[in-house]
Amino acid sequence: MRTLPFFPPDLFEADREALLLAVHELGTGPEQRFILGERTAELEEALREMTGAEHVIACASGTGGLELSVRALGIGPGDEVIVPAFCCQPVASSVANTGATPVFADVDPWTMVMDPDATKALITERTKALMPAHVFSIMADMEQLGAIARDHGVALIEDAAVAQGAVLDGRPAGRWGDLGVFSFFQVKAFGTAGEGGMVLTDDPELARTVRMLRNHGQDGVHRFLHHRIGQNNRFDEVLAAFQLHRLPGFADRLERRARIADYYTERFEPLRERGALAPPAGRNGRCYYVYSLLVDRRKELSAYLAEREIGSHIYYPVPLPRQPAFAPWAPPGGSWPNAELASTHNLAIPIWPHLSDTEVEYIADTICEFYA
Repeated sequence: MRTLPFFPPDLFEADREALLLAVHELGTGPEQRFILGERTAELEEALREMTGAEHVIACASGTGGLELSVRALGIGPGDEVIVPAFCCQPVASSVANTGATPVFADVDPWTMVMDPDATKALITERTKALMPAHVFSIMADMEQLGAIARDHGVALIEDAAVAQGAVLDGRPAGRWGDLGVFSFFQVKAFGTAGEGGMVLTDDPELARTVRMLRNHGQDGVHRFLHHRIGQNNRFDEVLAAFQLHRLPGFADRLERRARIADYYTERFEPLRERGALAPPAGRNGRCYYVYSLLVDRRKELSAYLAEREIGSHIYYPVPLPRQPAFAPWAPPGGSWPNAELASTHNLAIPIWPHLSDTEVEYIADTICEFYA
């Protein structure tokens, strides 16, 4: 049995020649346009058709997409945006970087996504948006969160960075909010050999604003005419070409991840009473970017797996409001017990699509043996 790292070093090995070809074609092409060219436009159109969004705008990263979304809504000093307490830091930094206040909502103790009841309790007259994030294998409860946003007249930014290809109640991830954001960070389900992201929206004015903000506030027609204070948040043509090459195989890779997750969840169901809780079973609202268990004896299990050459990974070991960077926005005496639980108990195991059935069984057998 080969070593099974959590972050496989060969994610793009099958695409090596395609990447080299894209670099050569762009580097020797007559236009010498390396950002926001024809390939970026083609990728935007491909994802527009795939998702049904009216507008899809490529940007430099998922993090950049979140900040573009916050800025496009005109959110700034004096405003509040409710974000999950357990998540990757860009949900909070994208708000703080505009001068607005991130307000931290606790998460569901099992699915680890932003809890609608906790969110609703935090809404004030200063609230301008909710920013739920899909986490690991599970999409947030977008039906309830969308209803809360509508009832209170606030915007909904869907952080779908980990969830491209997921579908909840027939609606794709990224299509539930006023704006949705994907990430192409290398280990994501539709990751690339670098960084990249997409902003999705049906609102033409928001789309126009995002396009300007990503390119120094220019409108794409008149160079050096700046309508807004923007950013350099543009997408790379080489990576656009690479993603277009990888797009036809995306559905198969996603299905393979889902099958591995289905197998894991079935195998781990008997461990529920022994200290290992698998994600909820099923396919609706699942993304399988990461397969993460909630486990007791996490340190011991991680070491047990490592001894048997199986990698594992702990995500977000400190909840966002407990991070030094976000201390100014964490109310004294604030409590986020479910976020604390997720931080101290989550352990992710390999789910990359080129695992063999034998390797998947070996991983599951090893975890079951530990809890036996």
